[in-house]
Amino acid sequence: MSVSTLFTWTFPLAAPFWLLMIFLPGWSWTRRIMSSPWVPLLPLIPYFALAIPHLGELWTAVRQPDLDVLSAFTGSPYGAAAIWAHLVAFDLFIARWMYFESREHRIHPLVTGPILALTIFLSPFGLVAFLVARTVRIRSSA
Repeated sequence: MSVSTLFTWTFPLAAPFWLLMIFLPGWSWTRRIMSSPWVPLLPLIPYFALAIPHLGELWTAVRQPDLDVLSAFTGSPYGAAAIWAHLVAFDLFIARWMYFESREHRIHPLVTGPILALTIFLSPFGLVAFLVARTVRIRSSA
């Protein structure tokens, strides 16, 4: 499978889970599906397909981080696609945690949904926004 195809399919493998958490957070099947710890593995399929053939280069780029080496790796099509798959999978992992925390702390879906949408695009901002919302909710419940 080509690098371009693997890149193209990375987010669509994660999208159904995002849609469930954002648009159907209270549906019993959403909780059932998202409770599987294996959910983030789907977007990791392209990651492994990209990383394994270039494991030596990937290992060189991450074992002793050097900006030039990492830039060269991520500047290649397979490096950029592998990093993209890594980001998509870990964003989904974080979002899954946020989803369950929001349910546990009864954070309204109209608050959580936009934060999850932000997390899709800019996960560090989404995580901070969620932590703020979670803190406010926990303090207001005490």
